[in-house]
Amino acid sequence: MARNVVISGGGTGIGLAAAQVFAAEGDRVLLIGRRAEVLRKAGVPGASTCAADLSDTAEVRGVADFVAREFGTVDVLIHGAGGNGRLEPPAGSDDPLERVAYDWTVNFRINTLTAALLTAALKDRLASPGGRVLFVSSIAAYRGSGSGAYGGAKAALHPYAHDLARELGPRGITANVVAPGYIEDTEFFGPRIDPARRERLVDDTLDKRAGTPGDVAATLHWLASPGAGHITSQVIQVNGGAQRGQ
Repeated sequence: MARNVVISGGGTGIGLAAAQVFAAEGDRVLLIGRRAEVLRKAGVPGASTCAADLSDTAEVRGVADFVAREFGTVDVLIHGAGGNGRLEPPAGSDDPLERVAYDWTVNFRINTLTAALLTAALKDRLASPGGRVLFVSSIAAYRGSGSGAYGGAKAALHPYAHDLARELGPRGITANVVAPGYIEDTEFFGPRIDPARRERLVDDTLDKRAGTPGDVAATLHWLASPGAGHITSQVIQVNGGAQRGQ
């Protein structure tokens, strides 16, 4: 039976790869992102799109209304929206404290708040039983991210998922986190990654290769499957062994 799958950040990278996997199975997919033109070009067969800034409560309500009209029940909710706050518009200030405040605020807004607001808006529509909520975190939640802001924002998703799993468990709904390492073919590093940095990140893995959006998408698809129905409140790392345990 076809499921209703809602994916934020669905226009590029991991979100797009996940959309393609679910659509290939015959599921009904809704792609959400800030850029309407990117969503239109995503090219996922049969997918619906909804352009919205998920850090804006009014726009999140608009998404919830769209889902109510077009889908009704949500079987799988994947939070792929987010990314490197350094790629957002700059702070516009030379004051050191203002720059720190801006960096942390931007990272939490795009990586954490978006997930919390969309979850809250669609929580009552999750299939009971059988619903799945999946968050895309990062290896930076364990290792840091340079400034601390991006890693901190992703790390915040982990206890949120644990709380959500506890809350939704009696309804037969699971909540899990996937934490990727270095993944190629995304917009995370901007137009291109520095070759020396890429070499270091690949060398950090045990299988000596970069991850792909498809690697993460396959893990998300498995966690959404009936076979993973007793797996909840977990963080699954997809990083080629660059970070182990925990």
